[in-house]
Amino acid sequence: MSSFPSGVGVVTAMGRDQKPWGMTCSAVCSVSVDPPTLLVGIRAASPTLAAAVDSGHFAVNLLHAQGRECAELFASGAPHRFGAVSWRRSESGGGPHLVDAAHTVADCRIVQTVLVGGQQIVFGEVLRISELSAIEPLLYGFRRYAAWPEPSAGASEAIPPTPDGRPVPGTS
Repeated sequence: MSSFPSGVGVVTAMGRDQKPWGMTCSAVCSVSVDPPTLLVGIRAASPTLAAAVDSGHFAVNLLHAQGRECAELFASGAPHRFGAVSWRRSESGGGPHLVDAAHTVADCRIVQTVLVGGQQIVFGEVLRISELSAIEPLLYGFRRYAAWPEPSAGASEAIPPTPDGRPVPGTS
């Protein structure tokens, strides 16, 4: 899957002692629009997972293109990660919001977990979305970070599908 680019998120949660926890996660996807539900895959032994399960809540901080240092910090396992970034508590009970590194944050309530191998798949109903920045998203693929590219000069807009919903021939 390293050749499949994805957005970069940091999953955060507050522990029972109100200590913030977080980890970089690219295993994030939308599951349902109604109710709005996200899926995150977290290592089963992760202290961030333990904090999320204990509190019943977590946040997904979707990082913007200038959030690479934050992504690397939260992937490192460094013990004092939250002392090195700007963050604030969630107003709706989710995990901490990384205010300088995220473009959007989804506060979630855990509705189900499933153990698959060494990963806990966590389904979270989205309680609130906070848009923090208009900066393009940070991407990760091929074991490197990148920003969403600017459209090249003369690039065409997205080609709409045909009236019956199929892609225009030669564009897929």
